[in-house]
Amino acid sequence: MLINKTYNRVGPDYRFDEQVSFHDIKETFGLNHIRLGSWVEEDEKHKAANLIFDSLADLAFMLKLPPIAIGLRQTLNLAFGSGGQPGVQAHYMPAGRELALAKNAGAGALAHEFWHAYDHYIAGKAFRINPHRGAGGASFASSCWLGDATSIKHPLNQRLERVFATTFLTHDGQDSHEYVDRAVALDNQYGRQYFSKPTELMARAFEACIESYPEISNPYLVDETLGSKLADAGGYPDAQHRQQIFSALIAYFEPLGDALGRE
Repeated sequence: MLINKTYNRVGPDYRFDEQVSFHDIKETFGLNHIRLGSWVEEDEKHKAANLIFDSLADLAFMLKLPPIAIGLRQTLNLAFGSGGQPGVQAHYMPAGRELALAKNAGAGALAHEFWHAYDHYIAGKAFRINPHRGAGGASFASSCWLGDATSIKHPLNQRLERVFATTFLTHDGQDSHEYVDRAVALDNQYGRQYFSKPTELMARAFEACIESYPEISNPYLVDETLGSKLADAGGYPDAQHRQQIFSALIAYFEPLGDALGRE
């Protein structure tokens, strides 16, 4: 089982080698609810808790956020080994605001799915959207931005829009970025629209920036944006583009973290 694989993480020691629990995760990162599958054994639970704790702590550290902010004001739910979909490492379900990690195949997908959760969470705070849309029409900020939804004027929202512009557009803002063009070509190759969806473009850009962070390496948090078939096919931003996107992300998340820290 992959949960019993050894993950060679390099980064700060947040736990001081102590065993943590899923309750610790819930309290430290401000999650709303955690659901564990009935087939998750005790030793798997212990190992998963440490892996997930370190991964969420790495995310908070890299984004310069207080750890409690990862739970998105106690709206984000986490499922481990429960509610998975066949053949899927992990997924985010907007209807229940739940990030689900498969017990045996969730490694490497946490950063990608966290962005989906954040993209969904922030949409109604950054753009004027219909609050009565059902789960099937859930709004994501990246889609709102690309669809020219009316933005809510706020300095932080302007910084978020800069993240989208840096990811999707050329430097002069006049054309789509090569990263987007490569995604469209991938969709044409496979005969479906997936890689060029704004939500997926942003999630891949986000996880690519996280994996490229120089001082931290965490294959449970993110993996294969630097070396995989999709990476070789141009499915992720290149090194220079990653730096530009990450600079825009920090210019957004750091003042957000400062504002949260003052509350």
